[in-house]
Order: sequence, then C-alpha cells, then structure tokens
Amino acid sequence: MAQQGNSGSVFMAFVIGAAAGAAVALLYAPAAGEETRRKLADRAREGRDRADDLRREGRDFVNRQRENVTAVVDEAVDRGREAFERGREAFDRARKENL
Repeated sequence: MAQQGNSGSVFMAFVIGAAAGAAVALLYAPAAGEETRRKLADRAREGRDRADDLRREGRDFVNRQRENVTAVVDEAVDRGREAFERGREAFDRARKENL
C-alpha cells in the first residue's frame, strides 16, 4: 500500500513538472499577454480535468482489486473451513474405530 502512495507522488511530481514546463514554454512563446494567460488557463484546466479523470480511474481500479482480493480471501477461508471439518470428521472416525 505504501508503494502505491509513492507511485502516486511520483506521478503527481511528473504532472506538476509537465505543467510547469508547459507554462514556461508558453511564457517564452511570442504571443500577446492576454492570449498567453488564456492558453495557460486552458492548459491548467485540461491538466486538472485529466488529473481528476486519472484519480477517478485509480480509485475505481483500487476498488475493483479490493473486491477481487476479498472474493479470493473469502473463497480461501471457506475452503480452509471445509478442510478443517473434513479433518475433524476423519479424526473423530479414527478415534471411534480405535476405542
């Protein structure tokens, strides 16, 4: 789980770096101030929307994986209980036969 947090931090650093790079490139591009501000605002909005989409997709992925893990664990617990019961029954039968 801690590793996922680290991956998220690295990804966010990448997104922030890319946004900063795009902002610097726009500032140095020959364009009017108003046009540059509009472009920066548009890019910032696109970045925020994309980050929101990625966060939503990530949350959905984590929820699906949690459901998958829960199902696998539940199945393993059920099989363990069944095996325990079969072992207990075999033990009881063997004990009765030896009495």
